[in-house]
Amino acid sequence: MPQTQRPDIISLLPYLVKWIGLCACVAALAGTASAFFLFALDWATHTRLSYPWLIWLLPVAGFVSGWTYLTFGKSVEGGNNLLIDEIHDPKSVIPARMASMVLGGTIISHLFGASVGREGTAVQMGGALADQLTHVFRLKSEDRRLLLMAGISAGFASVFGTPLAGAVFGLEVLAIGKMRFDALFPCVLAAVLADQVGLLWGVHHIHYSAGLVPPVSLWGLGCMVISGAAFGLTGKLFADLIHALSALFRRLIAYPPLRPLLGGLVIAAAAWFFKGDRYLGLGIPVIQEAFLKPVLPYDFAAKIAFTIASLGSGFKGGEVTPLFYIGATLGNALAPLLHMPFALMAAVGFVAVFSGAANTPISSSIMAMELFGSEIGIYVMLACVVAYLCSGHTGIYRSQRIGQAKHLSDQDHIPEGMKLADLKTARTPKAAKTPSP
Repeated sequence: MPQTQRPDIISLLPYLVKWIGLCACVAALAGTASAFFLFALDWATHTRLSYPWLIWLLPVAGFVSGWTYLTFGKSVEGGNNLLIDEIHDPKSVIPARMASMVLGGTIISHLFGASVGREGTAVQMGGALADQLTHVFRLKSEDRRLLLMAGISAGFASVFGTPLAGAVFGLEVLAIGKMRFDALFPCVLAAVLADQVGLLWGVHHIHYSAGLVPPVSLWGLGCMVISGAAFGLTGKLFADLIHALSALFRRLIAYPPLRPLLGGLVIAAAAWFFKGDRYLGLGIPVIQEAFLKPVLPYDFAAKIAFTIASLGSGFKGGEVTPLFYIGATLGNALAPLLHMPFALMAAVGFVAVFSGAANTPISSSIMAMELFGSEIGIYVMLACVVAYLCSGHTGIYRSQRIGQAKHLSDQDHIPEGMKLADLKTARTPKAAKTPSP
């Protein structure tokens, strides 16, 4: 007689119990860290707005932050790219000090007026804290990969209040055109629980309104294609300029702390003499304004300049909230040209520029529906996909791998598994023959 097999649910129980426990730990750590970070960020922002002269201390703050990383943080300076590398090619547990150093560095950046975001900080804290469980539970390398992905999802979800987008972001950000579905359960559970932990700590996330979304029409869909291309090219420009400026600083200035000192001096002078306060920090008031009425048509370009100067010179923080600002204000500027509502175009731009710059069209679309409602789904999904395609094989995360080339014409000469940072060498005929890692 054939042997009776155990029901699948019985075989699955050890897996479920293990990952429910691990994800609960990850969520508690990441959600608590994000809550503390958001409270500290509010304090830093309010303090800077209350004392505008603090902008003149930005060069000093940049030097101190750069010196601190040079002295104590060389092993964690890779930030988000280090997390992505460790997931693809596990080597050693990420030092716990990554969390405290990026937290302190980002608060300093915001306190004195650098134009940086918060996603990078939350993701690095979530990933670094989650990785400490590797020691505690003596996890194997494959489990560690899933744990790091869960930490990324938990950090993203808890800092923005978007658990579904956070879950998918942890799956999607690792490689262009490919996702690891074996991490689906840990990423979803960690993201949902981390968001709830943040709420239990009293975190209040900012709410935006896309207004009344017009019915789907041929003109509306055409506008999403046109604007999506503009959003994608803007995301590509943003990523390329940050990497170019960062490389220029490294080439011209050998001593790392001097880079943010010089960048801080330029930012402070520009903000003070050209009245650029609206381009400092997160810029949440300007984002909210973009949903309600016309803003300055060059707001998006000025924010690009201030953010590139901040991140390119070495200030710590994320890229995503500045990308939200850039997208919302660019969408606002495009609205009258396309005869579309300001709020709708600001909402679409909010996520589509991020989609192009981070190569994450699915999580960007889900985020829009979590923030603005499901009615916007068709419009925003089309714009995010077009932005993703038009941004090319570049992005803000240099350690992203090529899972599958975006265009059929590129699949023959872009090797699978190649880092975005190494893509230039892969485009040569010789490199095109290199086997996939």
